[in-house]
Amino acid sequence: MSYDKVRASQTIIGTKQAVKAMRAGSVKELLVALDADDWVTDLAISFAREIGIPVILVESKKELGKACGIHVGAAVVAITGE
Repeated sequence: MSYDKVRASQTIIGTKQAVKAMRAGSVKELLVALDADDWVTDLAISFAREIGIPVILVESKKELGKACGIHVGAAVVAITGE
């Protein structure tokens, strides 16, 4: 998966904020880093699948964070708009 989609979209970073946005109905896709701990990502993944939001797995939380414009890794990122 190319990180360009993240750079070109409105995003919400973090598990708690992503779940909150999914509950509000404003998430189109959920991106999850494969190198993140399961205890961090499991809630967001299961909730996204439960409500029918596509879950896209990416290789690196460092690269995902970089694509979001932050200087730390991001385990979960919700895409809310284009």
